[in-house]
Amino acid sequence: MKNTNGIPQLFLRFALGLGFILPVMDRIGWMGKPGSGTVAWGDWSHFIDYTNTLMPFLNRSLANVMGLTATIAEAIIGICLILGFQIKLASLAGALITFTFALFMIASLGIGAPFQYPVFVFTGAALVLSQVETYKWSIDSSIKK
Repeated sequence: MKNTNGIPQLFLRFALGLGFILPVMDRIGWMGKPGSGTVAWGDWSHFIDYTNTLMPFLNRSLANVMGLTATIAEAIIGICLILGFQIKLASLAGALITFTFALFMIASLGIGAPFQYPVFVFTGAALVLSQVETYKWSIDSSIKK
């Protein structure tokens, strides 16, 4: 993929990065209170309830572990994409986590569920970003020099 001016990859990095970080902020209550209408969860407990909905075969303790694992991964992916560090790896990890999320949504909530949110768009965008040859304005490009 040709990336002559760097603006598209920069925009994509920031959009994906924020797309991973904002839900993390929602889970820890930084985006608003549960039920406020401005958040999906509003706190950790509501997020784990949703995690258990997607993974009904897990008990609450294991749902907490899976939720924490996903949250840490999403925070790291988001930060790496925004800073421009290990972009290929972060974008591939982002594609993997969003695709996995979509599969659990389909299995638990039906085929329409991941299409109510841009889950597959995130997966595709992360895959596209992973194929860019040069990432201007990134830690990766500074290290290459």
